[in-house]
Amino acid sequence: MTAPESLRIGALLAGYRAGDFGVAAVMERALAAAEASAANPVWITRLSREQIMRYVAALERRPAADLALYGIPFVIKDNIDLAGVPTTAACPGFAYTPAQSAPVVQRLIEHGAIPLGKTNMDQFATGLVGTRSPFGACRNSFNPDYISGGSSAGSAVAVALGFASFALGTDTAGSGRVPAAFNNLVGLKPALGRLSTRGVVPACRSLDCVSIFALTCDDAAAVLEVAAGFDAADPYARAIADRPLAAGGTIRFGLPPAAQLDFFGDEGYARAFAAAAARLESLGATAVPVDLTPFLETARLLYEGPWVAERYAAVGRFMESHPGALLPVTAAIIGGGRSRSAVDAFEGQYRLRELQRVCTRVWDNVDVLLTPTAPSIYTIAAVEADPITLNACLGRYTNFMNLLDLVGVAVPGGWRADGLPFGVTLAGRPGMERDLLRLADRLHRASVQTLGALPIPFDAAVPTAATAATPATVATVATVATAAAPITPTTPDCLPLAVCGAHMADLPLNHQLRERGGRFLRRLHTAPHYRFYALAGGPPHRPGLVRVADGGAPIEVEVWELPLAEFGGFVRLIPAPLGIGQVELDDGSRVPGFLCEGYAAAAAADITAFGGWRAFLAAK
Repeated sequence: MTAPESLRIGALLAGYRAGDFGVAAVMERALAAAEASAANPVWITRLSREQIMRYVAALERRPAADLALYGIPFVIKDNIDLAGVPTTAACPGFAYTPAQSAPVVQRLIEHGAIPLGKTNMDQFATGLVGTRSPFGACRNSFNPDYISGGSSAGSAVAVALGFASFALGTDTAGSGRVPAAFNNLVGLKPALGRLSTRGVVPACRSLDCVSIFALTCDDAAAVLEVAAGFDAADPYARAIADRPLAAGGTIRFGLPPAAQLDFFGDEGYARAFAAAAARLESLGATAVPVDLTPFLETARLLYEGPWVAERYAAVGRFMESHPGALLPVTAAIIGGGRSRSAVDAFEGQYRLRELQRVCTRVWDNVDVLLTPTAPSIYTIAAVEADPITLNACLGRYTNFMNLLDLVGVAVPGGWRADGLPFGVTLAGRPGMERDLLRLADRLHRASVQTLGALPIPFDAAVPTAATAATPATVATVATVATAAAPITPTTPDCLPLAVCGAHMADLPLNHQLRERGGRFLRRLHTAPHYRFYALAGGPPHRPGLVRVADGGAPIEVEVWELPLAEFGGFVRLIPAPLGIGQVELDDGSRVPGFLCEGYAAAAAADITAFGGWRAFLAAK
């Protein structure tokens, strides 16, 4: 048996149940990945191989089919308790060793997940940068000169670099979303109280929540199913019923006007957000203008208002009795809470209620709110030179979320020209987690082709956590997972159409689809029965997809939908040797799509090895 290539939850579960590999091999793979990136200070406490194998030995006595997260490696932000392992909150003088794990951690372990250790963070979860730690500045998984985002810095980087399948973070001001955006990950910030915060070192106790980092929305959904649950011993826990994203019909997403979107001079992020909004529209959602002003005013309350006093309430006594234990920047922020009065607190609550009432009206016209996750990304050197101002900039689109009791899914939304990731956040009301993940999954698939910082393609053939789950789990997870869902047009009067070349999104002939009402559905691969050729002629240059009996390979395609009334007119534009036939996809289904007559291959270059037209163009 060998270790798997991917730590995606569905792939691991399917492999375990098929006997392709064992849990020990997966843990060795995760440990090897961690060793290979030891220069990046991801960890505060890493469990030893012997400690991890004790979890493995206990787990291997149970059937894989019994546990929803059997043998899934995960990591834990070091402000969340793991029994027998110090909790430091990135402050060595504060450290204590809990006898019991936080309930959210214990639930995951009981369902088969295996902890690998505790991860680095901004001290006392005060920061969005990932540099405010005596254990070192956590580095971005794509470019070590840049910040990882925080405060859940190590948790995000561990998943992005392939140490773990998922990670727990916390989120008060954006700590579970900003690191996701900076490392090409999904970051789920559930509703307040949905996951227990008992056993979590508080930042702002009334606003804190435990967050989830994962490579895909499907993986985040699988973790949510296990981690969520009412904890009667947690005074902030709530029993929250699921709420549909939309009652029916087209999903409406709130889109702030350009005048209210500040990217602090980062034109790459500005362009990426405009493209992400257009992409969401191409998936069938309708943009509705929204006034972001009350949301931004709410965001300012978190650090400019009396809520900083709640941070002082959490660790102020420790800070005063242990002078010098905190980093200067952390002490300055938390110490600002000393001067806040009870009158300030009440006045802040009054203003928040007014803003909540205004923001609530937005949901009369939209189902979901789309914003950038962060307005820009900074180098570590820049943040160290100006730690307060740049950190405040990063919270522009995240700080209002918990004050307004919203759910957020941070999802990859594309790339900056220098190769750094860009992310957007879909926000909704409490109970919308599952539907938001489903929508975010479609946007994720339309936006990027790889997962985290790994050379892992976003391949629809990889089993989802839902399809690999036990019968008791499938009913709940399958409503969120869409990776293995059939290709279905949004309306009965449309046909799906697989395109593999110049008609793909942002390529020269894509306008022929859009002008006829075409909408993007999904990016995936064909079954491994095709050869791919660069045809002579052009511009525009075109490829040819030829079905073969032997020696075929999977080729990347995009599936669009086209109104039936427009289909004939579109087909008339297609020149020989191309035509429309039935293309077999990697899930075994067939859809209409571009094929090429075999004779044309004799005079064409075989580019099958590139796996798709975009990869060929990039290499060329």
